[in-house]
Amino acid sequence: MRRIPVIALIVLLLALPIPAVAQVATPAASPVATTGDFSGLVDIGGRSLYLECRGEGSPTVILEAGAGNDADIWDAIALPPDSGETAVMRGVAAFTRVCAYDRPGTILDLDQRSRSDPVPMPRTTADVVADLNALLDAAGVPGPYVLVGHSLGGIIVRQYAAAYPEEVAGLVLVDASHEQQNARFEAALSPEDWAAYQRYLEQAMPNRADDPELEQIDFAASFTQLREAAAAHPLPPLPLVVLTRGRPWGAEGPPEAEAVLPQDFPWDAFDTVWQELQDELAALTPEARHVVAAKSGHYIQLEQPELVIEAIRQVVEGVRHPDTWSDLSSCCVE
Repeated sequence: MRRIPVIALIVLLLALPIPAVAQVATPAASPVATTGDFSGLVDIGGRSLYLECRGEGSPTVILEAGAGNDADIWDAIALPPDSGETAVMRGVAAFTRVCAYDRPGTILDLDQRSRSDPVPMPRTTADVVADLNALLDAAGVPGPYVLVGHSLGGIIVRQYAAAYPEEVAGLVLVDASHEQQNARFEAALSPEDWAAYQRYLEQAMPNRADDPELEQIDFAASFTQLREAAAAHPLPPLPLVVLTRGRPWGAEGPPEAEAVLPQDFPWDAFDTVWQELQDELAALTPEARHVVAAKSGHYIQLEQPELVIEAIRQVVEGVRHPDTWSDLSSCCVE
């Protein structure tokens, strides 16, 4: 199995602030992925993004991966060997149209690089939203959309929903990032523990100078962008499911963390803050459904893919039959 280590993506999720470089995509003219199975490059105006689409039906589900991950994180190649599980993309294709894409610089592992054209790094989530809108337009992917965002992808899909509210009919947030997370983590730790955590991140992060094409997100700027967008355009009362990890943060730390962090590092403070932030995401709409994935860490789509598929199915049904959304008091089976 080829898969980037979980901790590397958590490190990227909490990356230190870096300068942003703005990119604007110009949509191409010819639709290429309107119906049927599709995989290939789509010209968005001078450069191309890799897109995969499967299944039929409306609304169309768009899968937005976490920091550093390409489209394959949603497919069978990323599942543990002999897991016997149905991958999220294949499961969703059984009941509606579903698409995933490679952001520039993303990978499944170091041998499988993004199939999309590279761009200057770092970027912000506003750049990503512009790319995604240009891609859906150029490829002729029909709306309305149910957007599914994992980790960083949660920031991206919420920002997309604020920018294009008429296109978005539902959301699924999979252990999603929150725009206040870094400030809240810092506030929950002592100055000494926060400084130790920053040293740990600096040592754990990939060497950008050695591989400048890897995805780099300016999180500080992106969190600010989302705060402003969400304040100007709050989510309407659409179907929303929030899926939250059940396993503690410290359980995913690599052995080398012990050499940087004190033995009594308060990972439980991260767990408390994360659960509070996830509760806040579940309060974004009045009838949102929130479930804790008891058997999963950060990558719920790999550890309990059936839970993600069911959450998406319920949101799709809520879009198709809006009067039924409030009939169910909870989502999914853990």
